[in-house]
Amino acid sequence: MDSRETLDQELEQILKWEKQQKDLFIWDKIGRLPFAMLDKVMPKALKQKIGDSLNDVGQYVQHGGKFLVQKKKVAKLLQEEAEKSGYSMIDTTYRLEQEDETEGTTKIHSVEKLPLQVLDQVADNITESRTKFAAAQGAATGFGGIVTIAADIPMVMGLSLKVLQEMALCYGYDPDEPLERIFIVKCLQFSSADIVGKKAIIEELAAYDDPDKPIEVVSQMQGWREVFNSYSESFGWKKLFQLIPIAGMVFGSVSNKNTIRDVGEAGKMLYKKRLILQRLK
Repeated sequence: MDSRETLDQELEQILKWEKQQKDLFIWDKIGRLPFAMLDKVMPKALKQKIGDSLNDVGQYVQHGGKFLVQKKKVAKLLQEEAEKSGYSMIDTTYRLEQEDETEGTTKIHSVEKLPLQVLDQVADNITESRTKFAAAQGAATGFGGIVTIAADIPMVMGLSLKVLQEMALCYGYDPDEPLERIFIVKCLQFSSADIVGKKAIIEELAAYDDPDKPIEVVSQMQGWREVFNSYSESFGWKKLFQLIPIAGMVFGSVSNKNTIRDVGEAGKMLYKKRLILQRLK
């Protein structure tokens, strides 16, 4: 188990990271233009595809579904990294849970006695792998402009959600739970929000596990579209650049790579912060 000194140092690094979330890429800055202006220049087909993808996200928030990852795969990665780092599975309470045949579900694994070093390494490995995949996917779908971008948008949205679910599993949280699905969507919004938006999200998530300040799950689920106001603006502009045939390969690769990288980083930091605060208690 990490010492209190180690936990305090890790928490300090995360707080520094939160303060550094001020620089925006050029397309993020453009994305802060009024949404009405965005509506005028964005093709209807692109807006429709983003809307469809957001509807899929809404279904995930309310019911879970096709974006859910296999918990046993992430558990296996944690197990392998723990053994590689010299942490015997016998000496920890961590174990790879088998599928529950009676309920047909896979239980969440325990990371209670695994150090942050192991959890961070698995989270970094997952982000790196997903980022490379996203870059290749963006280049491929950016080649044909408007024709192939229709396939790219739901793929990026789905991959973003899966990365965040994997970040949750890395730090011992169950993405099947309604509260965690909401937290994941907040992380998704944070990854592309402006400075004011990021500050508001950080303040909101600071008391996420406080039993004296319960979260209105039903209200959060019903109002999930509000979470995506800023996200859809930024995401729309990134995809708009990708509409240029052939040149869209470069835009698509860079855009998708940065999107998944930022999503993974946000998920890692925000989930890690929750775990550290829980361990400090």
